[in-house]
Amino acid sequence: MTFNGWLQIAIYLGLILAVTKPLGIFMTRVFNRERTFLDPVMRPVERLVYRLSGVDENHEMHWTEYAAAMLLFSAVSMLLLYLIQRIQLHLPFNPQKFAGVTPEHLAWNTAASFTTNTNWQAYAGETTMSYFTQMAGLAYHNFVSAATGIALAIAFIRGIARRQMKTIGNFWVDMVRSCLWVLLPFCVIGALLLVSQGVVQNLKPYDTTKLMEPQQVQHINADGKPAVDAKGQPVMDTVATQTIAQGPVASQEIIKEYGTNGGGFFNANSAHPFENPTPLTNYIQMFAIFAIGAGFTYTLGRMTGSQAHGWAVWAAMAVMFIAGVTVAYWAEARGNPLLQGVNQQVTALQPGGNMEGKEVRFGITDSTLFGTVTTDASCGAINSWFDSYMPLGGMIPLVNIMLSEVIFGGVGAGMYGVLIYVVLAVFIAGLMVGRTPEYLGKKIEAYDVKMAMLVALVFPLVILVFSGVASVHNFGTSGISNPGPHGLTQMLYAYVSGAGNNGSAFGGLTVNTPWYDTSIGFDMLLGRFFMIIPMLAIAGNLAQKKYVPPSLGTFPVTTPLFSALLIGVILIVGALTFFPALSLGPILEHLLLAAGKTF
Repeated sequence: MTFNGWLQIAIYLGLILAVTKPLGIFMTRVFNRERTFLDPVMRPVERLVYRLSGVDENHEMHWTEYAAAMLLFSAVSMLLLYLIQRIQLHLPFNPQKFAGVTPEHLAWNTAASFTTNTNWQAYAGETTMSYFTQMAGLAYHNFVSAATGIALAIAFIRGIARRQMKTIGNFWVDMVRSCLWVLLPFCVIGALLLVSQGVVQNLKPYDTTKLMEPQQVQHINADGKPAVDAKGQPVMDTVATQTIAQGPVASQEIIKEYGTNGGGFFNANSAHPFENPTPLTNYIQMFAIFAIGAGFTYTLGRMTGSQAHGWAVWAAMAVMFIAGVTVAYWAEARGNPLLQGVNQQVTALQPGGNMEGKEVRFGITDSTLFGTVTTDASCGAINSWFDSYMPLGGMIPLVNIMLSEVIFGGVGAGMYGVLIYVVLAVFIAGLMVGRTPEYLGKKIEAYDVKMAMLVALVFPLVILVFSGVASVHNFGTSGISNPGPHGLTQMLYAYVSGAGNNGSAFGGLTVNTPWYDTSIGFDMLLGRFFMIIPMLAIAGNLAQKKYVPPSLGTFPVTTPLFSALLIGVILIVGALTFFPALSLGPILEHLLLAAGKTF
């Protein structure tokens, strides 16, 4: 751990703080339908979209209608992506002549993944998806799934801010405005910045180059398994050429981060030099992941008329972020205790520490910072492999998702996720002072708490049921590459990442199988939509309530005490729910490592 490393982390948090207010004000104006500097360009486009789609932008929706519109749009989008994958051989922009995505369970998994803003990938993008599928299928979903999350968060905030109203906005209007005002302009600028640094953006066929020294690699059979001869010896192939994949990378890379999607154009994701070539692009990508989530805290305060409350939520998120990145940075910087006689000290002149699975151009600091950021938010982009982290270092990304990714969080999802915890925190505070809990002038009653607890229970239920089934059957355990607690972590992380709509992979687990593709597909759908419905029910119920002026017994939600209570509720409800699973996985592995055993 070096001063330079801590300085990079401090500068990063400072940049997130700096963007919070201006982006928060901008989003407030957009969704309050106030004039912005983009209106002369975007307003005519918006009107055209409504005219072509038959949307009445002045129509307000009850929460049930809002939910129905969101579900219908998501279902149609998912079916469309599934169809595009299956017939991509017959579609344009396919210079490599990639066949339709097979088997069917992989296409199903990918369609569910990108529809839910998870962007989990059980395939290698550069050898599976055509340019058309990457752009019209995956990049399109990167925009609309992120816009859906933003719309849902705005609907929740409206529910808190409105008084005695039965509506929470219009889903179609909120989604269109999210795309046109919040996502698209900033992605155009961001893509150009990435191109300037060397991120690829073209529609050319792949290049093939001759290797200076031919290499021997083991032959892979059609079933994906390494080939061996009758004596059990590996069957080797001589490789004299290398195919250099390319394509429209920059345009997908920026929405992948800014929309907290995470699906990489290449299998190596943000560790690939065509996606993330320099330390500057690495910083731009990390900044993009947190930007909207941070801005939403200011939007919350501005739309509800309590700016101090928005900053209290921001502070709670910042404290948890600092705690997570500190543990991950420490765990990786101290290195592997089993490597005796090896200098693993991190200095300004040598990377040191545990560099396994990390890019030298990023080092320990930017790898652990990226890993923490991407799992604090529901992004899932990675520039290093968690499977190679030390047990406690790898536990931090896992715990971040288990906390429902409310530490700044994904676009929209982080905000409505933390607001569920806010409702629970206010309820607990009300119990402690012995009166009906109030939140920004609204009484929190039994219905609100029941819906909030439903959200809190669905998430661990989905994860633990699927993980439990997989851990006792061969179709689940056969995909594990490491035995013992590390293998359990690999399996658990897959379902946590799916239900949390994160999409990052721990690594080391073979997931392109009928069981994992199908089960993780349902895992993602349940984790997204079964948590959205009760959240919208709370928003609709709050919107109908009368305003109750604060009194001496009202628990303030604008103080450091509230931030501390919110952190406590998040840790108790989130982390302790999964503590038994964590104790059998990364915690046990850490203790065994200290005793001299590794996996």
